[in-house]
Amino acid sequence: MSFEGVHVSDPWLQSQFTQVELRGLKSKFISLRAKSGKVTLGDLPTVMARLKAFNETYTAEEIQGILGESYSDMAVEIDFESFLRAYLVLRAQATSKHGDTKMSATFLNAATTTLRHTISETEKSSYVVHINSYLADDKFLKKYLPLDPATDSLFDLIKDGVLLCKLINVAVPGTIDERAINTKTVLNPWERNENHTLCLNSAKAIGCTVVNIGAHDLVEGRPHLVLGLISQIIKIQLLADLNLKKTPQLVELVDDTKDLEDLISLPPEKILLRWMNFQLGKAGFKKQITNFSTDLKDGVAYAHLLNVLAPEHASPSTLDTKDPHERAERVLEHADRMNCKRYLTAKDIVEGSTNLNLAFVAHIFHHRNGLSMDLKKINLADMLPEDIEVSRQERCFRFWINSLGINTYVNNVFDDVRNGWVLLEVLDKVSPGVVNWKHATKPPIKMPFKKVENCNQVIRIGKELNFSLVGVAGNDFVAGNKKLILAFLWQLMRFNILKLLKNLRSHSQGKEMTDSDILSWANNKVKSSGKTSQMDSFRDKKLSNGIFFLELLSAVKPRVVNWKVVADGDTEEDKRLNATYIISVARKLGCSIYLLPEDIMEVNQKMILTLTASIMYWSLQRQATEPDSSPSASPSASPSASYACLSAANSSALTSDASPSTPDVSTSVPDSPSTPDAPDASPSIVDASPSTPDAPDASPSIVDASPSTPDAPDTSPSNPDAPDASPSILDASPSNPDASVKDEDNNTLLSEEELDLKVSSSQDEREDTLSDA
Repeated sequence: MSFEGVHVSDPWLQSQFTQVELRGLKSKFISLRAKSGKVTLGDLPTVMARLKAFNETYTAEEIQGILGESYSDMAVEIDFESFLRAYLVLRAQATSKHGDTKMSATFLNAATTTLRHTISETEKSSYVVHINSYLADDKFLKKYLPLDPATDSLFDLIKDGVLLCKLINVAVPGTIDERAINTKTVLNPWERNENHTLCLNSAKAIGCTVVNIGAHDLVEGRPHLVLGLISQIIKIQLLADLNLKKTPQLVELVDDTKDLEDLISLPPEKILLRWMNFQLGKAGFKKQITNFSTDLKDGVAYAHLLNVLAPEHASPSTLDTKDPHERAERVLEHADRMNCKRYLTAKDIVEGSTNLNLAFVAHIFHHRNGLSMDLKKINLADMLPEDIEVSRQERCFRFWINSLGINTYVNNVFDDVRNGWVLLEVLDKVSPGVVNWKHATKPPIKMPFKKVENCNQVIRIGKELNFSLVGVAGNDFVAGNKKLILAFLWQLMRFNILKLLKNLRSHSQGKEMTDSDILSWANNKVKSSGKTSQMDSFRDKKLSNGIFFLELLSAVKPRVVNWKVVADGDTEEDKRLNATYIISVARKLGCSIYLLPEDIMEVNQKMILTLTASIMYWSLQRQATEPDSSPSASPSASPSASYACLSAANSSALTSDASPSTPDVSTSVPDSPSTPDAPDASPSIVDASPSTPDAPDASPSIVDASPSTPDAPDTSPSNPDAPDASPSILDASPSNPDASVKDEDNNTLLSEEELDLKVSSSQDEREDTLSDA
């Protein structure tokens, strides 16, 4: 049995709420409308002030003021979607106002809304200083740096996409293959769009939340969105060493193995708080610091922390002063003597700026953490088993889940799914309406049996979706069984992939998509482009050199691969270079993928499947809007080849998330094409499935996600064959076929070929229950 969910027409707006939130807000809206027959903006303050999310944060008068800044006419009648957008305005303000850590990883999970165009000048200045420091020696950017913090030069430089790509590589080295970045002095609209698409998909791949930022937002240099993204990238960089692998001295914060396991499961900012409290304990400071905002406003904790870490620079007057602003000034003077003065001012401390306080504390940690090399404790850390394969799978699923835009940010899959709530949220995104929220318990959950109830519902839904869950019970998830959790998540991700592909193939007539269909499509696509490479299965060892995937990418969009930089793939180093380039080119194309170069080099069957399916999804979305394409035409000879340019130039064409509707943007591009019945230009994948001895085994297993019947529940709204609009690993929004691109003189740019684009034309996998697909 499935349950009908609340649906809204804007996919991005839908992605900002869980079904339980939508049900509650819909009930409030209907009740309000029933009183007078309509709802106006002026009705909202009283209603919003009574909601649990805001009743401790705002009064009705304050809400009136906030909404009044965003909307000029408070008497205008609004519909339910406008009601939801007003709610998002307030939620974004509440997040920035509190700065607490009730939800883990708040800086990553905070919504960046386009409905309220406000920025912090101090944050902008701090980020500019950071960029000037870390990118000063970059060969391409050094001619533009240093930027002036007092001007808007940052937002101008952002517009070509190069700076953000480079900044991501500073945060997590090697994320983007710089050979895939378009780095000319003057970029055309398509090249800029490609850079921003590469940036956004790569940002998601390192853990940023970008569900409501589109490439066009970055092309336009929208300050509040640009700063929101830069903030996340910088903080990922600053918190990168807050783990035992990179900083084994952190083991000093715990006493035994159990505490060590708890420490490993903490998100990095929680570890930073724990480190801060550990150092404050040495100074006899009794108060526990629980956030990077209100607890630090008086500067007392900072004074004690710096006295412990650098007593040689301490001044008694810092704690003696009664004025918080003066104390903050002396704290920064102390930090300056330690060469740690960066990111914030005394005003930021007193006002409790969450982002800048966190950055400042992280900077202090990197410069002087005050931890010792206790060999006994470090040996204790070495005793903990580390499964590299499990770790890589956990990373992939974590980033995929966070890309869906669910309300809960996942820091550690194995810990965060144990109460069942996150899995219910993901299921609701992948197949809207399948969750019975009346029988679900939202965290925090104190009673263990409630967690079991949530997980039991997860198992029930999984069986309805034809997952292989023989002998699996809710208790297994509550107990944190890693093998079973990973197996379930793989089936969930794979179900999502196959469902999206099925919905795009109008001529499949409801037939379930299979692994062999994807395999056949990829081989036929490469063959149709005149190449001879083929793959026998998703574990074919020949795939390790990367040539097949580069030819596949070139087949779906000929100009996307620069063959001059492709290696032969004969050595391990060549294979790594090609694998890194493949991932960046796929993301540049518009694919949201979370695999690592090692997954291609080692031919990880599951990751190879997701890579191939993601490329296929992008290609089919593009073809679904090309009614004039000829099935027999090669990609380069297609009469509609220039469509790729128009698609890329559209503001959200290649981004993996639809941009939000805003008061100053008149149209919203849907996540999925509106014409599922458009002719498909690619060879039929349901009729051309090869029968090979190496094809993936379809025998039932715990990780076998292949639906056993064509009647898997599908509760998506209206037309059941319409493309699914829910965010996913494959989500790459198609462009508006009627869109046109203008140059600075308002002339229409017709095709890619009319631009001067010089593009070259020219281990069996380990057998265990987790790798069987």
